Amino acid sequence: MQNASAFVFDAYGTLFDVHAAVRRHAGAIGPDGPLLSEIWRAKQLEYSWVRTLMGAYADFWQLTEQALDFAFAKVPSADPALRPQLLEAYRHLDCYPEVPGVLKALKSGGAKLAILSNGTPQMLESAVKSAALDHIIDDVFSVDAVGRFKTDPAVYEIVTNAWRLYPKAISFQSSNRWDVAGAAKAGFQTVWINRSGQPEEYGDLAPNLILPSLEGLVSAG
Repeated sequence: MQNASAFVFDAYGTLFDVHAAVRRHAGAIGPDGPLLSEIWRAKQLEYSWVRTLMGAYADFWQLTEQALDFAFAKVPSADPALRPQLLEAYRHLDCYPEVPGVLKALKSGGAKLAILSNGTPQMLESAVKSAALDHIIDDVFSVDAVGRFKTDPAVYEIVTNAWRLYPKAISFQSSNRWDVAGAAKAGFQTVWINRSGQPEEYGDLAPNLILPSLEGLVSAG
């Protein structure tokens, strides 16, 4: 996109489907599975923002566990005995169908590819390997390196410092609008992958491009 030769992707919600873990055990969870999954994701993110603001970092796996415990407490119809299975499924989330093809196309065009994520290195290694993306992605950057979560500016600097590139040389893709805003503030070119048709927000930090999936990214380049 816009002459970018380096592409950085958010992981959860952008490359990997955060609701895949609950869907994998939908039969055992019952009809409140979607509600459980939504609460799990919402609290996971809330905890990351609150801990960054407080300066009380705990890694993303700990927050994922704590958020699931909260979700079980809010959804009493879901059996907490499923906790180990759901956490294991979260380590091996499905990637979205278009992801391998898009990344391979960008790679074959000479682009450098990376993930920048709130996830721990161990979480990301499991997800990347499970999706067979480990031979496509050049670098995987975790916020563990700075002990803060997105959208703290130090997170986006992980990439520019490691690659020694100006932010404008990098195209950053995320399904999370707040993450796109953080990357735009950091100076990246930004693409909002608006998978669920959410309304626009953060108008002063607009994305360069909005796509319904990653499929349009290759043609946009």
